[in-house]
Amino acid sequence: MPHYDLNFSPFSSNEVGSVKLVELTPDLITLIENAIRDHEDLSLTIKGQPNEDAVLCTYDRTFNMRSIGLSNTFLVVTPIPDEHASKFADDALAIRDQVQEVIELIPCVPKLHKLTGLLRERQYDDATEDERDDDDGAPRFTYDDAKAEIQASHAELDKGLRDRRILVINNELRPITSAYLSRLLELILNMLVSLSMKHASASVEGLTSALADDHEVPRMISTQIMSWFGELKDGRWKMDVEAVVRQVGLGILRNHRASHEPVPEDELLSMWKGQIGDTFESVVSVKLLEGNYIEAETYDFHDTLKRLRYFPSADLPVDPAARFSDLFLTRKRWKAEQISPFLSDIAVNSKERDKLLLKYCRTVTEGRNVLYTARAQYNG
Repeated sequence: MPHYDLNFSPFSSNEVGSVKLVELTPDLITLIENAIRDHEDLSLTIKGQPNEDAVLCTYDRTFNMRSIGLSNTFLVVTPIPDEHASKFADDALAIRDQVQEVIELIPCVPKLHKLTGLLRERQYDDATEDERDDDDGAPRFTYDDAKAEIQASHAELDKGLRDRRILVINNELRPITSAYLSRLLELILNMLVSLSMKHASASVEGLTSALADDHEVPRMISTQIMSWFGELKDGRWKMDVEAVVRQVGLGILRNHRASHEPVPEDELLSMWKGQIGDTFESVVSVKLLEGNYIEAETYDFHDTLKRLRYFPSADLPVDPAARFSDLFLTRKRWKAEQISPFLSDIAVNSKERDKLLLKYCRTVTEGRNVLYTARAQYNG
C-alpha cells in the first residue's frame, strides 16, 4: 500500500467549504457513463433562487438536493503546487478541504407552480391580444426566463407549458384563457367537418388557413394549440381525441365551481356530447375529468343523482401537508380512487404517492370500502 506525506495546503484556509460531494443515483451514473462512451454533450444544471432549495436538472428529470451528514470526514487532497513543491517531500500531498457531508439527490416533480403567479396578468384572450400596447406596464416573462428560473428540466418545462395551456408568442409566455381555448377547439372540430378532413390526418395548412381567413386566428396560435392536442408531422395533424374531448368537458365543468350549483352528471354528459358532436360522443366519460372535480355531498338518502363540482388539483397547494389539509377541509373521508388523482402532480410515482398517504392519512374500513381520513385535525 502506498504511503503519502499529508500537509495542509497553503491555501486551505481560503478553500474550506469549496468542495461538495454529490451522491449520484444509478440512473444518473448510467446517463453520465453513456454520454462519455458516446462522446455526447451532457448538461447537469443546478437551479434555485436564494429563498429556494436547490434542485439538479438533467434534460428530462429534476432532483431535490439534500445535505446528509457523514460519520467520517473525507479529505480532499491534491499534489503540492509546483511553486511550493521544493519545500516538501516527493510523496507529499496537500489537504485542500475537509468534507463532512454529502449531497443526496432525490427524484422530484418539477416545480412549475411559480408559473401561475408570474403569468397571472398575461393571459391571452382573443386574436387581437397580440396587438396590445407594448407599454401597458405588465411585466413580461419569456421562455428564456422560465428556463433559467423555473426549477424543472427543459423537457419537463415544455410539457408543463403544454399541460397548463401556455402559449409562446415571440418568446413571451401567455396562458390562454379557458373560454377562448374551448371556443378554438369547437372551431377546429367544426372545421374538420366542413372541410371534410379526417381527424387522424388533417392538413395543418388547410386548418390554420381556414381559421386565419374565417375567424382571424393567427397561425402561430392555432398551430400551437394543435400541437397540444395531437401530433404534427409532415404537414399533417393527428388529433388526440381524448385530449380534445377532455378539454371541452373541462370548459363545461369550470362553470360549476364551489360558488355555483353543482352540475348533475347526466346533464354534464348531455351538454358535453352536444359540443363534441356525434363523431366523438362515445369517448365522453367523467373519468376523463379525474383530478378536476369532486362529488357534491347530499343529505337526502333518497337522492341517488350524482352531482359534480369543479375542483381542480392545479389550484391546490404544492406542499404535501398543505394539500392534504385542503383536501380534508373539503371532505373528511376519501376513497382511494377519489383522492389519488389529486396527488399525481406532487408525487413522482405511485410508490411516492403511497408514502404520502401513509404519512398524512389514517385508514378506516366502512363495509367493503377503505376510506382515508386525516391524521391531523383540520379546522375550517
